[in-house]
Amino acid sequence: MRKSLKTSITLATTGALVLGGAAFGISSAQAATPSIHTVSSSESKIPAPVAPVASVPEVLGGSTAVKLDSGFTDALTALKLTPGVSGDATLADGSVSFPITAGSVTYWSPDGNYRPYVQGMLNHDDSGLTLKAGDTTVTLENFVVNPGSSKLYGDVLVNGKVAASNAYLFELWGGSLKPLQLEGDNAILTGTTVHVSEDAAGLLNKTFGTDAVKRGLLVGTATITAQIK
Repeated sequence: MRKSLKTSITLATTGALVLGGAAFGISSAQAATPSIHTVSSSESKIPAPVAPVASVPEVLGGSTAVKLDSGFTDALTALKLTPGVSGDATLADGSVSFPITAGSVTYWSPDGNYRPYVQGMLNHDDSGLTLKAGDTTVTLENFVVNPGSSKLYGDVLVNGKVAASNAYLFELWGGSLKPLQLEGDNAILTGTTVHVSEDAAGLLNKTFGTDAVKRGLLVGTATITAQIK
């Protein structure tokens, strides 16, 4: 399992949540409490207006799924690129899903003044998205969500050879994010939109000999399902 960024990247999103961050390394003390914990203002040393509603020190599993936008799949068709998956990812019914392999989340009420109101980090090791044209396959994998800067990082491989590590691949826009849902053992966040970054657009254009991939191209809408107990 890949170690880079796991203890250094923080997650937080500007004004609206994506999965945000201020400090997302998991300490041994945190790891001892894997279940969700509701925090009262009396037990928190943080002033009541900014006390978190819930904290998940260790995400135990789950997935990040992206429902691919028709504009994105149409663009791939026009460019004669075929999407696929690598490792443990799945692609079915127009959605690509990546297992969560590590992470933590703290959630504040969106009605309060604390921003970003979701903080944390989610790693997705050993899975990714592939784009293939002819004899060339680009693999984007080992995703790390960093809503602190509203970015998603990952490794880039071209025909199996590493072209970039921890590259800035996708912009995360949280304006349409829905409130946190708790269902059984899972905490669910849905509505964040995923867009191609300027760095990724440049890399894909260079690799596939085109200038058609633009920054901001909507890839799809994400649903994060984090297992909390």
